[in-house]
Amino acid sequence: MSLAEIADPPPAAARPTLERVRGAARIAFNADGGVTRLAENFQSGSAKARFPRSRPGEAPQVVLLNTAGGVTGGDRLSFAVSVGPHASGVATTQAAERIYRRSDGVAHIDTMLTVADGASLDWLPQETILFDRSALKRTLTADVHPTGRLLAVEAILLGRTAMGEQIRNAALADSWRIRRGGKLAFADGLRFDGDSVAILANGATGGGAVAVATLVLIAPDAEAAIDTARAALADARSEAGASAWNGILVARLAAPDGQTLRADLIRLIEALRGVTMPGNWLC
Repeated sequence: MSLAEIADPPPAAARPTLERVRGAARIAFNADGGVTRLAENFQSGSAKARFPRSRPGEAPQVVLLNTAGGVTGGDRLSFAVSVGPHASGVATTQAAERIYRRSDGVAHIDTMLTVADGASLDWLPQETILFDRSALKRTLTADVHPTGRLLAVEAILLGRTAMGEQIRNAALADSWRIRRGGKLAFADGLRFDGDSVAILANGATGGGAVAVATLVLIAPDAEAAIDTARAALADARSEAGASAWNGILVARLAAPDGQTLRADLIRLIEALRGVTMPGNWLC
């Protein structure tokens, strides 16, 4: 090393700029002569949509996917699904979304659902899996007409439980805001940051669960479905319960593993819908 280099060392290498995932999809269904048809199909970045053939008598489906294969800190995905007056639709995802270990930043996933007069929408994404040292901020915002119907589900797994993974450091901020007729009807939030296993071990938090789910049904007759929901949960291996009030039904499930949660959740959803799950859930 020369004297010049000792006196004036070279500048430190600049921190590399990491490539980040960006994706947005916007889907709309409208009724046309009593038949629901696709009215809008916007896709950008890693967010894509596929439209499988629906079974006879069932609403049209959209399967949303992230071609990046997962998200990590700094990534952003947004999905919007709307159904026009007297239309119906089902939105799901190709597979479980994986939230990977981050080097920096927080992953963002935002969902906006709109249900018009006399319309019906089932929001049935597959599970979100948090990996160790991941960080996710997720929002679900919905605007439902007083005569509309929305069935929405979100499930979270702390690691791949079948592989024995334990998540000791993860951050999650999950927010629900559902409005009916422009007025806030349901607000909910789940937040933790740190050793998630320890946080959910307490009886007042998760009772040792590593897989949790929330189901919300907003409909004029939602309260009438409470007996159906409780019957579907009667034999659940998850810790589960359901309540209904003012045209809203809410069910919570907390399970010791992802397989148990999935089985109980499918039984509940199918009971409330009256039809089997979208085909991609059963692959």
